[in-house]
Amino acid sequence: MMDIDEIQEYLPHRYPFLFIDRVTELELGKYLCGYKNVSINEPFFQGHFPQKPIMPGVLIVEALAQACGVLGFKTVGKTPQDGSMYMLVGTDKLRFRRPVVPGDQLKLEVRVLKEKRGIWKFGCKGSVDGEIVTTVDLTVADR
Repeated sequence: MMDIDEIQEYLPHRYPFLFIDRVTELELGKYLCGYKNVSINEPFFQGHFPQKPIMPGVLIVEALAQACGVLGFKTVGKTPQDGSMYMLVGTDKLRFRRPVVPGDQLKLEVRVLKEKRGIWKFGCKGSVDGEIVTTVDLTVADR
C-alpha cells in the first residue's frame, strides 16, 4: 500500500496534475494497481463539459502513465529528487470504451511488458466497478 504522501515521493506531479490517489498492490518489476478518485471538484470538469462532465481521455492516459512512473521508480529505487524522471514517449493500442464521470473510482492497473536500458513498455488498463474503460500500451523512458 502507498498513500498519497508516499506516491508524491515517487512522482514530480502535484495538484492539479497528480492523478493517482492510492496504490493498493505493487509487485516490483511486474505490476501495480492503484486508484484515482474522480470528483466533480476537478478543475477540468469546468470546461469538459459543463452540461455533461466527462474526464478527458488524455487525463485517463496520464493517470495510467503516472502509475507506470511509480512502478518504474519503485522498481529501480530512484525518485525524482535523484534527478530522474520518467517521460511518456509513446502509446499503442489505445481504446476508450466508456466515459469516466464524477463519482467514479478509476482503477489503474499497469504491467511491465519489457524494459531495456531505461525504456519501459507497460500494458495498462483503467476500469470502473469492474468495467474496462481504457486499455493502452504505454512506452515510458527514464530521462
